[in-house]
Amino acid sequence: QVQLVESGGGLVQPGGSLRLSCVASGNFYSIKAMAWHRQAPGKERELVAVITSDGTTNYADSVSGRFTISKNNARRMNTVYLQMGNLKPEDTAVYYCKADYFYDAFDRYLELWGQGTLVTVPS
Repeated sequence: QVQLVESGGGLVQPGGSLRLSCVASGNFYSIKAMAWHRQAPGKERELVAVITSDGTTNYADSVSGRFTISKNNARRMNTVYLQMGNLKPEDTAVYYCKADYFYDAFDRYLELWGQGTLVTVPS
């Protein structure tokens, strides 16, 4: 069984910074990619940033230049971070970690979502 454990959410003032972490554990072959999504009250879940196992990254336009996604440098990727800077009230949301992981050596993969961590930036 594979699990994702997120941490690092909280209350931060506008202009402040926060770092989220997500650790994947359990029985998986390897990670294909990990990502952060967010869902603000009354809105649909949206992609924030994604990083593949080879380090390729992609960001939503709304966070580009303010947020940085990174991964652990170990041979086996299992952790993703989201460094958030210059936070704005519109960044308030529940942030979800998502992992696409291979479960065998034949490129078959599944996706898994974390429970979410709340980030609040008051106006």
